[in-house]
Amino acid sequence: MEKILSSKIGRRELLAGSIATAAAALLPARAMAAPTDARLLDIARRQLERMDSYIWVRDVVGLADFSMPSSEERFFIVNMVSGDVRRYYVTHGRGSDPEHDGWLKAFSNQYGSNATSRGAYLTRNYYDGKHGLSMRLTGLEPDNNNAESRAIVVHGADYANPNLIRTMGKLGRSEGCFAFPQDNLVEVIARMGPGRMIFADRLENPNLA
Repeated sequence: MEKILSSKIGRRELLAGSIATAAAALLPARAMAAPTDARLLDIARRQLERMDSYIWVRDVVGLADFSMPSSEERFFIVNMVSGDVRRYYVTHGRGSDPEHDGWLKAFSNQYGSNATSRGAYLTRNYYDGKHGLSMRLTGLEPDNNNAESRAIVVHGADYANPNLIRTMGKLGRSEGCFAFPQDNLVEVIARMGPGRMIFADRLENPNLA
């Protein structure tokens, strides 16, 4: 619990989140997919209510549905006011898909697993890392509370380019991070700036390992 309580963000991160929200309004509009998707909105509301005391900004929620293959747009940014949903490609960790067939087989929170972790994350500050522009995450649950020490973050990657789907039938794999196509990265982290929630799981079959 001490680690979770220490995850609350400061004024600087909140300000960055507000600036990012304003900047996102200037981005070109993407086509809306299922703008009134009641299932995703319901999941976002339930998870936001469950983690309410740890989430500072509640205008949008990010949902990663790892019951879907990497060849599909399975990261959803849900607008909690309008119900609009935006969809993006996102990778999973190589340790979650050792056969590299594009399907996540299992989650892990263990060091060295290179796997994706399930659960609720708090989005944190932006930084310039080995993958360029990135955004830190804090895991808020026992299934992902090693996220910071494992350096599980949001970043862009060439291996997340959807052009790979045409040749390989799937995206590449990360070391557990949420890696997005470079063309979408700025849009994603602008909309999901500091203080918001990302929830990752198999949304269709959440009880599987």
